[in-house]
Amino acid sequence: MPEGDTILRAARALGRSLQGKSVTAFSSPLPALADAGLAGRRIDAVEALGKNLIVRFDDGRALVTHMRMTGSWHLYRPGETWKKPPRLARAVLATADAVAVCFNAPVVELLSARQLERSERLRRLGPDVLADGFDAAAAARRLAAFAERPIGEALLLQSALAGIGNIYKSETLFACGADPFAPVSAFSARELERITGKARALMSANLSGAPRRTFGAAGGAPYAVYRRSGSLSIAQRTSPASKCRATSSTGASCPRRRARKCRKTFCATRAGILAGGSSIALPVNGADALNID
Repeated sequence: MPEGDTILRAARALGRSLQGKSVTAFSSPLPALADAGLAGRRIDAVEALGKNLIVRFDDGRALVTHMRMTGSWHLYRPGETWKKPPRLARAVLATADAVAVCFNAPVVELLSARQLERSERLRRLGPDVLADGFDAAAAARRLAAFAERPIGEALLLQSALAGIGNIYKSETLFACGADPFAPVSAFSARELERITGKARALMSANLSGAPRRTFGAAGGAPYAVYRRSGSLSIAQRTSPASKCRATSSTGASCPRRRARKCRKTFCATRAGILAGGSSIALPVNGADALNID
C-alpha cells in the first residue's frame, strides 16, 4: 500500500498540472459518479490527507480516493497512450492540457462539502505526519491513547497517525532503538514524541521523487531493516498452534516467542534489547537486523 510520502508526491504532481484549470471532461464506470457533472468546474486544489488523495473543485465538492493495495494515479498529455488498460480506470479527469487517470483504486468517492466534513472515515484519521504545522508532541499524545497496543501496531493505525505504513514503521522504530512489540505504555511522552518526529523526518526526506531511501548512502541498501535479513532471523507464524523459532548467530534461542497473529514486521532495536529484558547483540549500524516474516 502506498505510504504517505508517495501520496503527497502524487498530489503535488497532479496539483502542478491540474490546479486552477477547468475540467473539460470527467468519466467513471462507477454508477455513483456517472452523472457527476464536473465538466466546467475549476480544480481548486489537490491534497494528500494521510493515505488519501483529494481533488477539490470550486463548487465545494471533492473527489476522494484511497489507493489501498492496488490503486494509482497517472498523469498524461491529451492523446498520449495510457500505460494501463482503460478498463482499469476508475476515474478520468481531463483539462485542456492534461489527463489524470485513477486506476484500480478501491475507494473513489465524490463528496459534497458537507459530506466531506462529516465523513466518518476521514474524521477518524489521526494527525497527518506530513501535514504543514505537524505537532510531534500532539501526535505523541494521540499515540499514547493506544496504550496497550504494541508500538509497531499502533504506528500503523491511521486513527493514531495518518500516513505511516510498514516501511516507515520499521525504519522509524529501528532508528529510535524501539522494540516494535513493546506496548505504547512502555514509552514516555518524550520517547513517543521522538518516534513521531523521526517518522516525519524520514518521510519528509523522501518527497523529492528520487528512489526512497531511509538509510546509508546512495548505491547501498535503501533501508536499515525493512526486508533485510541478518544474523538473527525470527520466523513468526500465524497459527496459534505453531511456535516462533529463532536463533541468533551464536545459536542462542530468541526469548521472544509469539503464538498470536500479527502483521509482518521487519524491525530491530539498535542495541538488540528484546521483550523481557533479554539482549542479543546487533551491530550499531543495523546491518544485522531482526527479520520477522
